[in-house]
Amino acid sequence: MQDDLAIIKRGTDEILTESDLKKKLESGKQLIIKAGFDPTAPDLHLGHTVLLNKLRHFQDLGHKVIFLIGDFTGQIGDPSGKNKTRPTLDKKELIKNAKTYEKQVFKILKKDLTEVRFNSEWCNELGAAGLISLASKYNVARMLERDDFNKRYNANQSIAVHEFLYPLVQGYDSVALKADIECGGTDQKFNLLVGRELQRSYDQEPQVVLTVPILEGLDGTNKMSKSLNNFIAIDEQPDEMFGKIMSISDELMWRWFELLSFIPENEISILKKEVDNGANPRDIKFILAEELVDRFHEKGEGSNCKQKFLERFQKGAMPSDIKEVNIDIENETILLTNLLKTVEMTSSTSEAMRLIKQGGVKIDSEKVSDTKLEIKKGSEAVYQVGKRKFLHIKIN
Repeated sequence: MQDDLAIIKRGTDEILTESDLKKKLESGKQLIIKAGFDPTAPDLHLGHTVLLNKLRHFQDLGHKVIFLIGDFTGQIGDPSGKNKTRPTLDKKELIKNAKTYEKQVFKILKKDLTEVRFNSEWCNELGAAGLISLASKYNVARMLERDDFNKRYNANQSIAVHEFLYPLVQGYDSVALKADIECGGTDQKFNLLVGRELQRSYDQEPQVVLTVPILEGLDGTNKMSKSLNNFIAIDEQPDEMFGKIMSISDELMWRWFELLSFIPENEISILKKEVDNGANPRDIKFILAEELVDRFHEKGEGSNCKQKFLERFQKGAMPSDIKEVNIDIENETILLTNLLKTVEMTSSTSEAMRLIKQGGVKIDSEKVSDTKLEIKKGSEAVYQVGKRKFLHIKIN
């Protein structure tokens, strides 16, 4: 049992409560592990896999996972961490996105121990009377204890009444499924605890709440998100996925090892010591990139990507110790000519324009010919001007 607990606790932020979890594990029964995903975007990304990996840990111990697609709650919009009311989402778009989730999730989860459910199954049946009855089981004071609601209330910012329904309906999902354990990100803690309280109201044994950390995206600062364009989709092409992983900072690499890698923790500690003793962090990053590409594509793809990556850099005669810079921009894009001047790779935009026309500017070893090329916020690449100027630039 201690070994099982150690597997579950790896990469976990908080368990409420650990004593309840031990009792459930000691019961010997197959537990129902629930996790909900609102299909607000069509692709699952590496940030989602932190939670999916935890679900897989439970499956490896023989427990059943319910992958819950929030086609009903998605229409409400999760207010977690938001400083303003989220717009409601179109049901057709939610259903379309949900279909891609179903296809992608089995890259990680075991089919025989996974049940895909949609919370519209029971939420549609609630009706107006059912929602009123559900709302009677929680009070406004408790809702306002929630951090994001509390901040908005004290700042005299709008809180729409329907936003209070989100945690209630998510909690009711746990009642409908008789969940033993619910997993979610740290930003979901309040919602998960509501489910625990509602189960008590319906005379059920309360679920254990298990939270996992939020994965930082490619920028190393913000939560991985498609809207911030700092994500890696699990369906991305192998070379693209490999290159993006290699582009993250050395500091972020260890965070990703912790939350995404299946390499034993003691082996990761050994890798850290190797870097402390002078090993090139790039070589350690290769290990992470190969592992993740192999996981979401065919085994051996990671090694192929590494070889192509090395050939591309050697062909371009790129140094291995390229300086990394972060640039903040206000708009969604910046002209390449302005970017090169900003980071002092050229003395002026006119010089940048001239060098582009002459074929003297490359992005990730590819020559640039468009003098009006715009670089998107959230992107990053290795920029080369002439034969000797190299910079790894991240646009924030």
